[in-house]
Amino acid sequence: MSTDKPSVLDRITSVMKRGTTAHDEGDTAQEVVDVKETGPQSVMQRIINESPALPTEGDIVEGTVSAIGRARVYIEIHPFGSGLIFGREFMNARDILRKVSVGDTIAAKVVESSNEDGYIELSLKEARQALIWSDAEEAVKKQTIMQIPVKEANKGGLIIEWQGISGFLPASQLAAEHYPRVEDGDKDKILTALNDLVGTSLNVIIITADQREGKLIFSEKGPQEKEEKEEKVSKYSVGDVLGGEVTGAVDFGVFVKLEEGLEGLVHISELDWGLVENTRNLYKVGDKVEVKIIEVKDDKISLSIKQLKENPWVSAAKKYKKDQQVQGVIIKYNKHGALASIEEGVAGLVHISEFENEADLKNHLSLGQSYTFTITLFEPKNQRMTLSYKKDA
Repeated sequence: MSTDKPSVLDRITSVMKRGTTAHDEGDTAQEVVDVKETGPQSVMQRIINESPALPTEGDIVEGTVSAIGRARVYIEIHPFGSGLIFGREFMNARDILRKVSVGDTIAAKVVESSNEDGYIELSLKEARQALIWSDAEEAVKKQTIMQIPVKEANKGGLIIEWQGISGFLPASQLAAEHYPRVEDGDKDKILTALNDLVGTSLNVIIITADQREGKLIFSEKGPQEKEEKEEKVSKYSVGDVLGGEVTGAVDFGVFVKLEEGLEGLVHISELDWGLVENTRNLYKVGDKVEVKIIEVKDDKISLSIKQLKENPWVSAAKKYKKDQQVQGVIIKYNKHGALASIEEGVAGLVHISEFENEADLKNHLSLGQSYTFTITLFEPKNQRMTLSYKKDA
């Protein structure tokens, strides 16, 4: 094997040799002057300074296949010498290397800059992976839209493969027409809905490409869809009251269709003035509802249903005051104590500190039962009330 150009070491050795025998055939006048005026050491330093840095472990280099042996491939990497793919690295890339011929130019990753035989050890598979991840990072920047078939599904989303690398498309990043609208939020039903997409091809973009973490995340919500949605959203303003149709009830709220291709979210905290623990108990897919727009941001609309109802805390401010005794029904336990409903939409907290422990609290205050309490804090503007339980009441 040989290269068209001498390696850095060859150049240094050649010039040093000619410097000591100035009249040898092939000497150039400039090289002789350099050696005479500055000395061999300076010539060597100049050549080293002018030469490109030697490749180190992890670098991607490009070279020409010069020979193919049994379970090994030799690659000439100018001006550094010969590279070698062999052993485990050859086996890892054997499917690719079967298609390689002498004279082909290929890129490879440096595994070892110089082994005991003087070769630069290379990995073709690692280089290919690095180049793919580089392409993925570029695709993220350019928001490149690509059509990829769905390989598998799990309860969180879809598995798709791009250039040999498995990536994930979360259910939350699916387009509206593919999002699994499961009425009761059953995870097995969600998986069934997602499995229906296996084998189909989706237009997606890469939104995260992290080689170190091996993380490749896709989204079906491409730039074009985002722009179209933003254009639709721009027609609406905060304060608008609209009619809509419930398209899905999830743990954190209810989706409402405002027009074809545009939905808004009513967060669980905006469904009712009273405590809502299960959105599906209030609304079903297909229900007609009236909503109020409370936020418009980019391509998202936030809605409220409760703000179209009278705020019970406004009327409560006229009826209750601190130190007043009231009747309340225990509706929920939490880590702070028990929540007691005074009237629809107005509840106060009975703090656990009034009891020996959680078991003592539950022994005295049962869910669904009515008790007499004293208001110890009342801030209707902030919708806050704390209660004290009177055992002797």
